[in-house]
Amino acid sequence: MTATTAGMVGGAELRAMKPTAYFVNVGRGSTVDEAALASALQQRLIAGAALDVFAQEPLPEASPLWGLDNALLSAHVSGFTPDYDERCTGLFVENLQRYLDGRPLLNLVDRRLGY
Repeated sequence: MTATTAGMVGGAELRAMKPTAYFVNVGRGSTVDEAALASALQQRLIAGAALDVFAQEPLPEASPLWGLDNALLSAHVSGFTPDYDERCTGLFVENLQRYLDGRPLLNLVDRRLGY
């Protein structure tokens, strides 16, 4: 999350969605205004939400998201697929070879941009 992405999805963006739309966040919890999302879900402005990340993890017990029947919540595990370990190992091996060969690495973080 960066200063430009914090809270980028708020009430206005949620109201612009169709009532049949589902909001999915598997990126960064802080990119969405969780209070606005909970309100949109409670009012049925959107059909539902699937959330794997939250501004505070674990999601506090007091969060209204817990009690909503149109919110699917997971514990920041959406990236774990049956082939997760194989894919991560493959990427590591590829980047190790690139490093040893003096070639550019894959999936570098740009610290100047904050991600």
